[in-house]
Amino acid sequence: MEAVVVDLGSKLLKAGLAIPDHPPSLIIPTQMKRVPEDESFNDNSIYEEVTVDPVERGFIKDWDAIEDLLHHVLYTSLGWEIGNEGQILFTDPLLTPKALREHLVQLMFEKFNVSGFYASEQPVLSLYAAGRISGCSVDVGHGKIDIAPVIEGAVHHIASRRFPIGGADLTNLLLQELAKSNPMINLNLRDVESLKEQFTICADDELAYEKTKVSCRNEEHTLPDGQVITIGRERYAVGEALFRPSILGLEAHGIVEQLVRCISSVSSENHRQLLENTVLCGGTTAMAGFENRFQKEAILSSSAIHPSVVKPPEYMPENLSMYQAWMGGAILAKVVFPQNQHITKADYDENGPAIVHRKCF
Repeated sequence: MEAVVVDLGSKLLKAGLAIPDHPPSLIIPTQMKRVPEDESFNDNSIYEEVTVDPVERGFIKDWDAIEDLLHHVLYTSLGWEIGNEGQILFTDPLLTPKALREHLVQLMFEKFNVSGFYASEQPVLSLYAAGRISGCSVDVGHGKIDIAPVIEGAVHHIASRRFPIGGADLTNLLLQELAKSNPMINLNLRDVESLKEQFTICADDELAYEKTKVSCRNEEHTLPDGQVITIGRERYAVGEALFRPSILGLEAHGIVEQLVRCISSVSSENHRQLLENTVLCGGTTAMAGFENRFQKEAILSSSAIHPSVVKPPEYMPENLSMYQAWMGGAILAKVVFPQNQHITKADYDENGPAIVHRKCF
């Protein structure tokens, strides 16, 4: 049986058998609805909007919900049988606290009885998916932005940076902007999320963005409930906020400047391999115009350091940025499990959860 690879994101869970070059067989929302425990309670309507987000800003917050979610994924969706569980590899978010790593390995061995466990950091896995072992990963997730230099398959943690903004914050920004220009329209986050995916675009540069304030083509779009909304320059605000966080009310450097500062803090002998191998991942980086704007700002950077974005291999599936860490996990699983580099049940029984820090790095 192939090992299972799981990438638990704040918005989406990606899971599937470790088959490199194939996308994950399961991509589902991480958010869950809470239902009444009393099955005799027939009117569930009042519970319809009671939801739980077990993963926040990349880290697991609700372990009971995660256990339920993983039980559904592994046994119902992926076909595991109780008493015949297989091996599993998890993608670790950048800078995951030690206690969370230990809790996860404990859950897998004590509740799911897995035969083998491994975990690896997402920046490393994202580079593996691009055919690299050294480089810099820029991951714009639903709840955070992670920038991490990776040297010979190991994250340089001191130079890594995490920012508590992500796709969810950009969705809220678009909601605010659309509410200003469409005051009579009742908007909800689900509709705005869909609008963001369909219509947002990155301006070529800061000057081009400023020009949209003077002249910008408007489009009308009919929402699922029949309301008609007008979308104009709002579509540009989302991408611009990544390069100018002041739009979000934050006093911080833009994403390219943050990357430059990240690389600058690493020994100069490693600059070249980091510069020439920058990978962009996360659904937001698939926004129209984002990669071109990123590359343009990198070239125009006042620093001597000019990062260059590397393309994934041609044989990789389309939309790889949406599940790049998962794909890297599928590649790594083909190495660590056959070569017995993973944590076994015997390892866990002998050493306890702390074994994850010695065997998974």
